[in-house]
Amino acid sequence: MPILENFLFELKDNTLTITGCDLETMIKTKLDVQTELGGEDNNGKVCVTSKILLEYLKNLPDQPITFNINPKDYTIEISSNSGKYKIGGEKTDEYPKEPNPENANTLTLPSIKLVEAINKTIFATSSDTLRPAMTGVFFEMNESDITFVATDAHRLIRLAYTDITPSVTGNFIVPRKPLQQMKNWLPNDDSAISLSYTDTHLFIKTNHTSLNCRLIDGKYPPYRAVIPAENPFMLTINRVDLINALRRVSVFADKSTSQVVFDIVGNTVTLSAQYTDFSYEGNEKMTCQYNGEDMKIAFNAKLLVEMLNNIEGEEVALELSIPSRAGIFKPTEKVEQEDLLMLLMPLMVNI
Repeated sequence: MPILENFLFELKDNTLTITGCDLETMIKTKLDVQTELGGEDNNGKVCVTSKILLEYLKNLPDQPITFNINPKDYTIEISSNSGKYKIGGEKTDEYPKEPNPENANTLTLPSIKLVEAINKTIFATSSDTLRPAMTGVFFEMNESDITFVATDAHRLIRLAYTDITPSVTGNFIVPRKPLQQMKNWLPNDDSAISLSYTDTHLFIKTNHTSLNCRLIDGKYPPYRAVIPAENPFMLTINRVDLINALRRVSVFADKSTSQVVFDIVGNTVTLSAQYTDFSYEGNEKMTCQYNGEDMKIAFNAKLLVEMLNNIEGEEVALELSIPSRAGIFKPTEKVEQEDLLMLLMPLMVNI
């Protein structure tokens, strides 16, 4: 639809509402402007080519600009301190309408909580379009908490806030793209935001900006069945030191698997990697605190580093049982009323 290449400008009194849409997601933002009477009133709307407008604004120093819109042929003259430019606008008849939020379930939560939830889960969503449910983040409202889950079949992230008690229970799956857009404009503070959902759409609203998106139609995998009921062995290690060691050792790993083996003996863990095609090999020893049987277990270093970067605190705890069962990573410094669990499936040890 060519009309989607435009922004929708809607002027009402001294408020300009700008809308962008791609059929799946619609974002609206409002800003105060100065208007001059051009007819009977200050109200009107027009579609403006987004690509030309954005390229122009990127190259314009910070200064006021003026839009003069001809209501007869929708031509738009843009004036700044240094020049005048003209582009063609379009009628707004074909621009998509906002979905109806009637009968939506609504809850309110601090904006920073939603931003943190997106940041800590979105990286683990899948890119496999054959399993669309896993390409988004699962929102689950329970009586005692709100839980966010993401998985790509290799790793699983579950984050629960026990201090948020939704008035309704339910669940839905939000696609990755609108979540990425959300975290770019949601305020990183405790300001309250409204989150509403129907069977087909999600609605997010702040003071000046709103977003609605189509939800993923599908059933989310039974993620609780993947989380081991008991991992009796516990390894505690410095998080930053582990990230740096993984980055060094993985240089010598097979590029197709990024496999790094954890050889745990007592309170020492040896990280090792091999790339037999080129006779590469790397080993590095680290001290840790370990309570359990000696073990060799392998992980994808690239996926693990990404997970560790999204865990806060000086140390991280790794819960293990046997080399073929998933390892569970948790922060050792518990955040009040927050439960974060990151699970990573092991690789077959081949060295």
